[in-house]
Amino acid sequence: MPPPTSSRQRRGIYLLPNLFTTAALFAGFYAIVAAMAGRFEASALAIFIAMVLDGLDGRIARMTNTQSAFGAEYDSLADVVSFGIAPALIAYEWSLGEMGKVGWLAAFFYAAATALRLARFNTQLGTVDKRYFQGLPCPAAAAVVAGLVWLATDFGLEGADLTLATCGVCLLCGILMVSNIRYSSFKDFNLRERVPFVALLLVVAGFVFVSSDPPLVLFSASALYALHGPVLTLVGRHRRRAARRGSALSKGERAE
Repeated sequence: MPPPTSSRQRRGIYLLPNLFTTAALFAGFYAIVAAMAGRFEASALAIFIAMVLDGLDGRIARMTNTQSAFGAEYDSLADVVSFGIAPALIAYEWSLGEMGKVGWLAAFFYAAATALRLARFNTQLGTVDKRYFQGLPCPAAAAVVAGLVWLATDFGLEGADLTLATCGVCLLCGILMVSNIRYSSFKDFNLRERVPFVALLLVVAGFVFVSSDPPLVLFSASALYALHGPVLTLVGRHRRRAARRGSALSKGERAE
């Protein structure tokens, strides 16, 4: 006799967070289609839209207590497309294709680094400090690549004239993704807590600032975030060395 319905494990998925994940996947796929059609501004914008949707699905899942193993796996698979395959193909179609084999190998390196970064992230859930990411997050890396294409296109520059820069950006972002460099996660920011009224004004000012020149502002912000990890690591190492020197000096003074 089958167990009572109430004791059976409920099957199904949570709809709300997975809707945002699906929307992010759609934006990433649209970016690929737009890049193949030569519409690079639209493809870059789709990557940034996918970033916003990807950031919302996790937060909504936590706020509504609808987290699940299915959602986590689905999110990672969508990220491979939106922040791995899509930016790599955009860079290749826009610029790297002019470099022949070197170009598509650089694009593949970026895409493979994204998959490796996500695989490592999934295996380290619950064992790392949630305040930091280990390695450059995939959405931020995709923002640097897509932002470069969008900014150059906005200035009327051709991808064929920036092959070395595009190749360097893809390789550097790929290396940073699989590195052990720490990046701030901003996950300690609680949206459900009360904030001062001025915080809302700062949000409005942020929207105005981005709207003034989206390609320049978004690329600059993503590039600064990508660089802040190495700077944070160097500062941390300097402080630890200074602390060890101070400890050694204090021990020497006590010994005297």
